[in-house]
Amino acid sequence: MRHTQAVAWAGTATLLAVPSAYAAQPTDWEIQFQPAATGIMAQIEWFADYTMWFIVPVTVLVFVLLAIIVFRFRASANPVPSRTSHNTLIEVLWTVLPIVILIAIAIPSFQLLTAQYSPPAEPSLTVKVTGHQWYWSYDYQNAKNVSFDSLMLQDADRKADGKTDEAAYPNLLAVDNEMVVPVGEVVRLLVTSGDVIHSWTVPSFGVKMDAVPGRMNETWFKVDKPGIYYGQCSELCGQNHAFMPIAVRAVTTDQYKTWVAAAAKDVGAANKALMAAVATGNSSDTAKADGNTAPMRLAAVSGATISQE
Repeated sequence: MRHTQAVAWAGTATLLAVPSAYAAQPTDWEIQFQPAATGIMAQIEWFADYTMWFIVPVTVLVFVLLAIIVFRFRASANPVPSRTSHNTLIEVLWTVLPIVILIAIAIPSFQLLTAQYSPPAEPSLTVKVTGHQWYWSYDYQNAKNVSFDSLMLQDADRKADGKTDEAAYPNLLAVDNEMVVPVGEVVRLLVTSGDVIHSWTVPSFGVKMDAVPGRMNETWFKVDKPGIYYGQCSELCGQNHAFMPIAVRAVTTDQYKTWVAAAAKDVGAANKALMAAVATGNSSDTAKADGNTAPMRLAAVSGATISQE
């Protein structure tokens, strides 16, 4: 009995030590994109890798040619310069090859651009996003009375909001009220501004849409896996531009339906209930990120034991 109880405590401690959920956010010394959470971002990653197959050889070729010119045709090594003014083969090559390269880049580029403005299905959820100096407002068009402001989380409010884990709720990126969306559903955003130009940007979604006063811009995304995804306003919008984060919490369809019903009455209480549901109800699930798995955290268990008959 004592052995099984010790195992239970060890298992609980291990689960409590892992991050609460996968959270897409900047990392130190990051040189690649954040892990893709949408199909569009996956296409953007592929296109970035694809273009490198052209950029690297062209760059190497240019540096090699420059080195040849500098060392072989310097004044001391080549005191009498050539009088050649035309070379048909070279002129054909430097005209045809760039055209071929540009066509090879343009075709997938246009395909990606078309995909970014072509949702795979009719949106099941429409959210109006309004930028303010310096916070975001969300108005759920498909739900009655669900609208709220989203401001950067202050350190003094972390404990009350249940967001003391800075790995899941990072400094300067976490907010008091996340935008909540269902996984696997097309979400349409109507983006505008109430004062100056802002830009709603979530890198792991591959979404960056300007919020312009007096204008309604439209974009969309479909999240592939649950977690919290962070972004920031990407348009210089004033003194506190750096303190205007974006946080999107992607949950299962059932969790979303429960949240949206509760949020119509009290957004704060709905958010806390959702956090508890994610922490307990999905404790056996895993959130995959960049090829790794991050188990969801179990709620604190007091005096847990496992007995064997």
